[in-house]
Amino acid sequence: MPDISDRDEDIDIFTREFFDTLFQGNETCEDTNLKTQINDLKEAALTQKLTRPIIALFSRLKSLLETKTLSPKAFGLSRSDLTALALKHENIDEHDVSVGGRVCKALPIVEEAIARVDDYLLAKTEQAPSGFELWDSIRETQEKIKSYLNMTEDDWNSYSGQIKHCIDSVEDLSKVIDLPEKVIREVTHVTRDYRMRLTPYYASLIQASAANDPILLQSVPTGEMVDNVGIEIPPVAADHSPARLIDQFYPRVVTIKATNMCAMYCTHCLRLAHIGKKDRIYTELAYEEALDYIRSNDRIRDILITGGDSFVLPNKILKKILTSLDEIDHVKMKRLGTRIPVTAPQRVDNELLDILAQSNDKKPVRVVTQINTAQEMTPMSGDAFKRISKNVFAVLNQAVLLKGINDTQIKMWKLCETIQENYVRPYYLFNCSYRNPQFTHFRVPVEKGRDIIESMYGNISGDAIPRYIATAGGKIPLHRGNVQGNANGDIILKKPWNGEVVNYPDADQSIYENETFAFMKP
Repeated sequence: MPDISDRDEDIDIFTREFFDTLFQGNETCEDTNLKTQINDLKEAALTQKLTRPIIALFSRLKSLLETKTLSPKAFGLSRSDLTALALKHENIDEHDVSVGGRVCKALPIVEEAIARVDDYLLAKTEQAPSGFELWDSIRETQEKIKSYLNMTEDDWNSYSGQIKHCIDSVEDLSKVIDLPEKVIREVTHVTRDYRMRLTPYYASLIQASAANDPILLQSVPTGEMVDNVGIEIPPVAADHSPARLIDQFYPRVVTIKATNMCAMYCTHCLRLAHIGKKDRIYTELAYEEALDYIRSNDRIRDILITGGDSFVLPNKILKKILTSLDEIDHVKMKRLGTRIPVTAPQRVDNELLDILAQSNDKKPVRVVTQINTAQEMTPMSGDAFKRISKNVFAVLNQAVLLKGINDTQIKMWKLCETIQENYVRPYYLFNCSYRNPQFTHFRVPVEKGRDIIESMYGNISGDAIPRYIATAGGKIPLHRGNVQGNANGDIILKKPWNGEVVNYPDADQSIYENETFAFMKP
């Protein structure tokens, strides 16, 4: 090997320090197998115009120093030899990366990062299976549901068929999902007070073999909703409704509560009182009064159409609202709040997509959904989101942190990665609201949520990490700096936009730590 140079100025500080360390080892080796191995690595490094064989040689030399305290001289390699190979590496590499930088800095960083995510990669399918991974099981359940409900293929594949055959009784649910007799009795008792409705499609996602299946927990009310007695805070935003159908927390953003209907009713819904006992169709006059409020306030820029679920609205009404908003000069952005793509993806048809695309051509439309577990993402919902994403400005997810559903690092990482892979950007993660005592059992301590979110940084894609939010008279980010302290079980939060300090009741630690809840109770 030619002796190009062993001068320190020819190599960077990383490589210089690396070489200083390498040559501190023993200079003799009696192991002929090792000598042959190093010689083969050296020949490959010399003859190939690639960085990989050079790095393989240096990595092996580093390993032999650490495990057997052997110097390169034990294999007939001088510092000049290694300098020549180091310079060859830099000349080949497009960014002049040095051997020392790659072997001693970059590769250990990668190895450390791999170790951080290995446990997740090994456990994610078992602990947080997606609907894609469970699809065969889901398809079997679908056939069972179709048979019991006498649904044709056309019924199953249409939104009207899904709504017509909704499961709203414990009797029907127990016929399509195997439930213990005790659970059936409890749910029968609870549904006297709280509405239950699942689309056949959403019911098919339930994995009955899991005692507290995350789909079951979100859709079937349990005894805690009756047991969690307390004073219910007035319906959300009752004190922030300046006009008919309108909620307004912020000067430039308003919400139109355009319907009280949903394809299914979630057990953690903060609009329990608004959803009520009966579906309602609002009058054209009601919508006009809401639109008139927006027309008269030129500070308003951003409109959220929600409910209920905005995609439950008939196409005619949805198109009329969007068209009216597009005609208001000071309205620049529109959002549509919906769970339909995961509860009844059959609703996402070409007519709806055309309505979204036409409005998006005039002013940006964002679809804001709520997906709380990777199990809700199936080939059908994934296809719905893909088609929606082609016709709107953005599809965003606002998940809720819920005990037993997504309150672990593995479950939340899997949720965020799965939806990102299906054209949905993780946007918000809400701490489960304290306003409704009915779902106290679902609440997760703020510190637990912050640990989960902060575990994502450096481990999953940056735009797959949602913002962690509490709702307390507006959305307050739960960054460390926004939490001012604790007082009598409340967390003291500071609103970043105006400096106001508010009390936010934290989840009850003893309730959160009680593992025997919902369908796991004795």
